[in-house]
Amino acid sequence: MRIITYNVNGIRSAVKKGFADWLATNPADIVCLQEIKANKEDVPEKEINAAGYEIYSYSAQKKGYSGVAILTRIKPDNVFYGNGIMQSDAEGRVIRADFGDRTIINAYFPSGTSGDERQGYKYQWLDEFIEYINELKKTRPNLIICGDYNICHKPIDIHDPVGNKKSSGFLPEERAWMDKFFEAGLVDTFRHFNQNPHQYSWWAVRANARANNKGWRIDYINVTEPLKNTLVHAEIYPHIVHSDHCPVFLEIK
Repeated sequence: MRIITYNVNGIRSAVKKGFADWLATNPADIVCLQEIKANKEDVPEKEINAAGYEIYSYSAQKKGYSGVAILTRIKPDNVFYGNGIMQSDAEGRVIRADFGDRTIINAYFPSGTSGDERQGYKYQWLDEFIEYINELKKTRPNLIICGDYNICHKPIDIHDPVGNKKSSGFLPEERAWMDKFFEAGLVDTFRHFNQNPHQYSWWAVRANARANNKGWRIDYINVTEPLKNTLVHAEIYPHIVHSDHCPVFLEIK
């Protein structure tokens, strides 16, 4: 099973930049998208279907905001829209699909960059999400949790850890939550294979950040401990450019 997570920063914009053509090359069996910024009726299903994928999308109530989708070549047994937490669901942040005994959770974590109120909500969301995951693990232990986490875990994951120590996405409280998340039995699949620095999945649009590789690794595919022995390969694709993020890839047995 080949899985990609990708914040497309607007699915319609990404299609205009060649996203559907890239999909047609069969980059993965399952592609999890965040920040689709489209209501269901506005999602370009025709182009995605033509590339060989079925699409299951979950939009925010606010138009042109947030939203997640799972594109798949494998028919899921079940799809669940949202995680049952009111504000998270209103913002279209979580979608789940079951494939046999494996469950994929695709999540778009809140950003706290717009101010204290949203940073406060980010902490609330993080606490609610880990409770949701811990409860789900009781009946679905084989979890693959992917998405835009909007957090760099360690200094190796950000181009300027000193200059960004007070930036949302690299705050001590956020990084401590990531510690707790992994200590609860999750595996950072990219770091399982690759310990090299300068590996990023998002770049600011200003100051030529992408060309200079001044980025952040905030997009993850993580698995629960029972799936650790099924990991085959993980990679980041910085050369794929339909967004300010790039795809992150995982292959499992």
